[in-house]
Amino acid sequence: MSLTVPPALLEAAEAGPVDEDAFVACVRNSLPYAWEVVTRVVAELESSAAAFADNVVPPPTEAERGQLLRALASDAIRSGLERHFGVKLAFQNCHRVAAFRLSAVDSDMYRRFVSTRGQLLNQSPELRDC
Repeated sequence: MSLTVPPALLEAAEAGPVDEDAFVACVRNSLPYAWEVVTRVVAELESSAAAFADNVVPPPTEAERGQLLRALASDAIRSGLERHFGVKLAFQNCHRVAAFRLSAVDSDMYRRFVSTRGQLLNQSPELRDC
């Protein structure tokens, strides 16, 4: 299961549209490691003039790795995080999360990061089973 959904939020989802802030809070509470990584990467981006910032530190345990994978593999969770933080997230391997400024999404740098070549160049034997 990706998220631990409070009963009130589940009831709201069964009744109709869900409040975006309530969904983001559910993600934050359910996936604290993933939330921390994304928050840190976004803070690094906001404190610089760079087009993007990324995390290159592998998760300390399989549980944290699972949180990151669940957060970024889900279209709903990833896009909720992107809307909340006002960035475009990109993901490679089991841990390399990048936050791009929305203005950089059409840049060569972004296209290189999300390209098949970029994915292949970011591989290493240590990360094969991540």
